[in-house]
Amino acid sequence: MRALSHKLLRDLSVLRGQVAAIAVVIAAGVMTLIIAVTSLDAIRYSQQAFYRDYHFAEVFTELKRAPEHLASRIAAIDGVDRVHTRVIAPVRLDVTGYDDPISGQLISIPDGNQPPINRLHLREGRLPASGRADAVAVSEPFAEAHGLRAGDRLQAIINGQLETLTVSGIVLSPEYVYQLGPADLIPDYERFGVLWMNRRALGRAFDMDGAFNSVTLTLQPGVEPAPVIAGLDRLLDDYGSLGAYARDEQVSHRILSQEIDQLAVMAVILPGIFLGVSAFLLSVLMGRIVRTQRQQVAVLKAFGYSNAELVRHYALLTALIVLVGLGLGVAAGAWAADWVAALYMQYFRFPDTRFEVRPQVIALGAAVSGAAAMLGTWRAVREAAVLAPAEAMRPPAPGVFRQGWLDRSGLRRWLDQPTRIIFRNLGRHRLKASLSVLGIALSVALLLVGSYQFNAIDELIDTQYRKVLKMDAIVHLNEVTSQRAAAELHHYPGVRQVEPFRTVPVRLVHGLHDYRTAIEGMARRPALRGLIDGAGGQQELPAEGLVLTDYLAEHLDARPGDLIEVEFKAGHRRTVDVPLAGVVAEPLGVGAYMARPALNRLMREGPAVSGFWLAFDRQHEQALYRELRDVPRVAGIGLIRRAETDIRGYIEDTALGMMSVMLLLAASIAFAVVYNSARIAFAERERELATLRVLGFGRGEVAWILIGELVVLTLMAIPLGWLLGTALAWILTEAIAMDMFRIPFVISRQAYAFSAAGVLAAALLSAVLIAPRLLRLDMVTALKSVE
Repeated sequence: MRALSHKLLRDLSVLRGQVAAIAVVIAAGVMTLIIAVTSLDAIRYSQQAFYRDYHFAEVFTELKRAPEHLASRIAAIDGVDRVHTRVIAPVRLDVTGYDDPISGQLISIPDGNQPPINRLHLREGRLPASGRADAVAVSEPFAEAHGLRAGDRLQAIINGQLETLTVSGIVLSPEYVYQLGPADLIPDYERFGVLWMNRRALGRAFDMDGAFNSVTLTLQPGVEPAPVIAGLDRLLDDYGSLGAYARDEQVSHRILSQEIDQLAVMAVILPGIFLGVSAFLLSVLMGRIVRTQRQQVAVLKAFGYSNAELVRHYALLTALIVLVGLGLGVAAGAWAADWVAALYMQYFRFPDTRFEVRPQVIALGAAVSGAAAMLGTWRAVREAAVLAPAEAMRPPAPGVFRQGWLDRSGLRRWLDQPTRIIFRNLGRHRLKASLSVLGIALSVALLLVGSYQFNAIDELIDTQYRKVLKMDAIVHLNEVTSQRAAAELHHYPGVRQVEPFRTVPVRLVHGLHDYRTAIEGMARRPALRGLIDGAGGQQELPAEGLVLTDYLAEHLDARPGDLIEVEFKAGHRRTVDVPLAGVVAEPLGVGAYMARPALNRLMREGPAVSGFWLAFDRQHEQALYRELRDVPRVAGIGLIRRAETDIRGYIEDTALGMMSVMLLLAASIAFAVVYNSARIAFAERERELATLRVLGFGRGEVAWILIGELVVLTLMAIPLGWLLGTALAWILTEAIAMDMFRIPFVISRQAYAFSAAGVLAAALLSAVLIAPRLLRLDMVTALKSVE
C-alpha cells in the first residue's frame, strides 16, 4: 500500500468523529433531495399517465340547459378535437351506519359505456349496465371511507325523490384526482362523493332528456384553449353558461399542480441548505487539516510527491466523506420517500403510482453533494498544493499580539486567567471565530425553521376557525331563494342564529391578471363570519365596493382604490367595474366579498341568498342534521368543526410532514456543527493546551479554556441564527403558499427558545464528549511534532 494510502486511512481513523458529523449533514441534504425529487417524479409520472390514458379534458363549462344538437356546432369550433356533453347534478346521500349529512355529485356517462373524455378507471366491479336506472359507479375514496363494495346499496335524494342505488363498480377519474366538494378546501371523503350514472336515467330524473348542462372538450395538438373558450362562450351564452375555463383552472388539476410546484421548491431549497452547510463544514475541516499537517506536506514534497498527488490525496479524503454521506442519504431517502409518498396518496388518487429511487436521482445527489463538497474544500486543497517545502517545515509565524478591548476595558480584573485567555484568543483570531459563529448560527437557523411552522399551524387554525368562521355549519341550497327562508331555519332544533349569504361565480380581471372565483355577499358586519385585517382586528364591509383576501389581491396585483373588472357568470352575466375597497387577511382559501345588498343590486335581483350560516347547540346536532337532510332545497351541509379537524390533518400530513423531517435533520445537524467546531478547536490547540498544563494550569482550567470558548461562540451565534432563521422562514413561507392555504409567517417565542435550547444542548453534549480527551491530555505526546 502506498504511503499516501496509509496516511489517508490514518487520517480517517483520527478524524472519525468529525467525518461522521459531516457525513450526517451530507446525508441530510441527499435525503431531502431524494425525498423531494422522487415524490415529484412519481406524482408527475402518475399525473401525466392518468391524464393521457384516460383523456382528461382540456376545456370545461357548465350551463343551465342546452339542446343536444348543439354538440355538433361545438365540435365545429376551430381547434376542438373531441366533445362530450353530459348531465351533472348535486345529490344528497345516505349510507347505512353513518349519521352525518353527505353530499355528492352525479355525473352522466353514455349508457353502459365509457365516456370519450374523462374516462373511468375501474378498481372493482363494472360500469352501470345499459338500461339500469338505479346503478352507479362510485369514486374510490368515498367507497373506501364507507366500506362500500360492488353490489352494496345506498340511498340518495335525486331532484327531491328518495331513490335506492346499487353500486355497480368502484372507479377513479382524472377529473377527481383531488376529490373536493364544491365548498370544501380539502377532501372530505366521508361527507362528499362522486357517482356516475347512465345518461338516460340521470337526464330523465332532472328533465334533461335530449339536453345537457355540462360540456368537456379535448383540443387538437398545439391549439391554445383561449380562442376555443371564446367560441364556446359565444355559442352557449344564451343557454345560461357559467363561462368556459381551461384545464389549469379546473380545481383538482390546479391544486395538484400547486403541490407539484411546492415539491419542486422543496427539492431546491432544503437540499441546498443542508449541502451548503456541509460545504462550509468541509471547508473548515480541510483547512484545519492542511494547517495542522503543513510539516507532513513539506516532508512528502521533499520526498518527491508532486502537487497533483497531494491534491488527489486531499480530494480523495473529501470524496470518501461525501461517499459515506451519500450512502446514508440514499438509504434514508429511499425509506422516507415511501413514507412521504403514502401521505400524498391519501389525497391524490391515481390508478398507478410508481415510487422508485431512479439511478438518475442518486447520480444527481452524488453530483450535487460532491460539487458542494469540492467547492467547500477547493481552497484548502489548493493551499496544500502551493505550499513550499522549506516554508512548510517551519511552524507558522506567531501572531502579532497587542492589547485588546479586554485589556483596555478594565474587565480583566474581574476575570480569572483561563477566561481571559478565552476572550483574548477570540479577539486575536477574529476570522476563525467568525466562521465558527456562522456555522453554529446556521444550525440555530435550521432548528428555528424546522420548528416555527408547528406554532404557525396553530395560529392558522385559530385565525380561520375562531376569528373568521364563527358559525357551526354552512347550509348550501340547490338554487337561489329569498332571504325569508331564514325565518324557517330558526324553528329547527337547537338553532340559535341564522345569517344568509349570496354566492355568485365570477371572473375577476385586473390588468393582465385574472382569477376565477366567487363573490360572497353578506351583512356588512356579520356575527357569524369575521373579516380580519392585517393586524388581526375585525373589519366591516363597505356599503359599496369589493373586498379581497390578501393572497388574491397580490395575485391580481391590485391595491385598494383600483378598479376590478368583474365578469358575472350567473344571472344576467354582466361585466362591471367595481372598486377594490379593502383587503382582508385569511390563511385559508381565496375569497372575494361584498355587502349583500350591493351584490344583489349588481346582479339585478331582489334580496336573494344562496345559503345560510348557522349557530346551534351541540346537543341538538344530530336532530338538526336529520331535519335538514329531509329538506329538498338543501344541497349540502358543511360542518365547521369537522372542517377544522380535516384541514389540520391535511396540513400536518403534507406541509408539516416535510417540516418534521427537516426538524429531525436540523437537530442532528446542530449537533454535527457544534461537535465539529469543538473537535477542530481541540485539534488546533492541543499543543497549546498541553503547554498550559506544563506551565501549571490544572485539568479543569485547561478544559474550561476550550469548553468556555465553545460556550461563548454558541451564545454569540444564537442572535445571528435567529436572524438567519427568520429570513429563511419567510422565504419558505412565501415559497409554499398556495390557493388552498398559506402558513402564516408567525414565529413564536417558543420557536426561538427551542432553537436556542437545541443548540445549547448540542454544545453541552459536545462538551461532554470532548471533556475526557481534555482530561486525559498527554502532555509529552501533544508537544511532539507529528511527522
